[in-house]
Amino acid sequence: MEKRDKVLIRISNLKQYFPLKKKGQYVKANDGISLDIYEGETFGLVGESGCGKSTLGRTLLQFYKQTDGRTVYYGHNAEEFAPAYVKHTIQNLEKRRKEYRELEAEKKRIQAAYEKLLEKQRYGEKEKLDRAVKEANDAFLDMAGVVGGLMEAEDLKPVQDIFLQKYEISLRAKRAGERLRRAKVNLADSEYQVKSRKESGKNSESAEKRVEKAAEKLKKTEAEIAAIEKELKAVKSRIDEMRKPYAGQAEFERIEKYRDNGIDLARLTYNEMRLLRRDLQLIFQDPYSSLNPRMTVGQIIGEGMLAHGMFHKNDGRMQEEVLRVMEECGLAPYFLHRFPHQFSGGQRQRIGIARSLAVRPKFVVCDEAVSALDVSIQSQVINLLQDLKEKENLTYLFITHDLSVVKYISDRIGVMYLGAMVELADAQEIFEHPGHPYTEALMAAIPTTDIGDNKKELKILEGDIPSPVNPPRGCKFHTRCKYCTEICGQAVPEWEEVSPNHFVACHHKLKLREQE
Repeated sequence: MEKRDKVLIRISNLKQYFPLKKKGQYVKANDGISLDIYEGETFGLVGESGCGKSTLGRTLLQFYKQTDGRTVYYGHNAEEFAPAYVKHTIQNLEKRRKEYRELEAEKKRIQAAYEKLLEKQRYGEKEKLDRAVKEANDAFLDMAGVVGGLMEAEDLKPVQDIFLQKYEISLRAKRAGERLRRAKVNLADSEYQVKSRKESGKNSESAEKRVEKAAEKLKKTEAEIAAIEKELKAVKSRIDEMRKPYAGQAEFERIEKYRDNGIDLARLTYNEMRLLRRDLQLIFQDPYSSLNPRMTVGQIIGEGMLAHGMFHKNDGRMQEEVLRVMEECGLAPYFLHRFPHQFSGGQRQRIGIARSLAVRPKFVVCDEAVSALDVSIQSQVINLLQDLKEKENLTYLFITHDLSVVKYISDRIGVMYLGAMVELADAQEIFEHPGHPYTEALMAAIPTTDIGDNKKELKILEGDIPSPVNPPRGCKFHTRCKYCTEICGQAVPEWEEVSPNHFVACHHKLKLREQE
């Protein structure tokens, strides 16, 4: 599988903590997760119940406001989307640079003190160092992501002025783009009315006039966007001229590499995030409670289309699109006016899939999408998801605890334990060469149909998952690990690449390799 040309979503040090009633206590559902999801792939996420898989999927979509970290989406760029946080960064560039320099000095001081400590003394100081590194890194990326190497300019006022100008033009382009989208919907509606009237033998003169007006408005908006794009191009040329004097300087070139035009979902406002909901969808785990019992299938599937302005009203044109989506998802046309209680679990899950895909998203979180279904129905839904992925060029985050399912559908697999990622590799690699004791234990617990000499004895992972409120010190898995040694209870293992594209966080991963 080589679909690593373009990163669609980049997650860095994502944390999701839920506060408890007792002050200062939190459920650490996700605790420092970093991974890339590539465009066009199916990324499988596995782990025991309660490890934080579903929370990660929902936090990634910002259903929960993440506690810390970055979630950068590359389906659109920050320039065309013009999020408010970009303007805030530009306006506070001087202040942020001062903060960064102070944080960087503090980080170096802590790092120097840490390196002087003995190995056993470092265990308690590692968290302090990590926090200092993170704070300095956040301040750096906030600026470098927007202005690149120009953050090192002696006088930041001209940099602020030109980037604010660029932002305001981008914001105008965004608003004009939204008007263009509405104008296209108006034109399509008017053309559909003309077609309907002619087919029914009615007078279509008034509808034809509406088509002319809609076409004129569309043309006017397109001309407006062309003029704005010309302005934007001129400002970009001026920014390129500002960069030329610094070209070749080592520090400028280093920082310039961090210029990032992705959208940090964690920093968006509520209304900004709503605009991206069309791109980022979720298939819910429970096909019984996730559908509104008072709405028909047609209303359930069409609700998102109306909410995102794909249609202005529930008319014949929208119904045709709903029926097209239903057909793609294996739902018969006569289901259109039926209610959820009239369907089986598999059919309900197909309705949930149709609802998510109706708005033509780029990324879909499948949260235990088949776990509530019979095995035969599971295979139908999985095949459906595979087919739709190929047709619509979708990207999936497939969350499940069923290793047999994830092996079949996934390109890459991530293994989670107690809110942390412990292993990540291509699907075939992770099944053939598990590098973490937890992954090995999950593999050993897979039921098999083999009989006779080939029969494999099931090995159940003993012990319960520790509390996410007070997770174990060091490696979180050490309380249940048969390879545990003293270091496992003291130091958090590093996230390391043990072979190409195979990452493991374990102190004894190489020892396991030798035993294979």
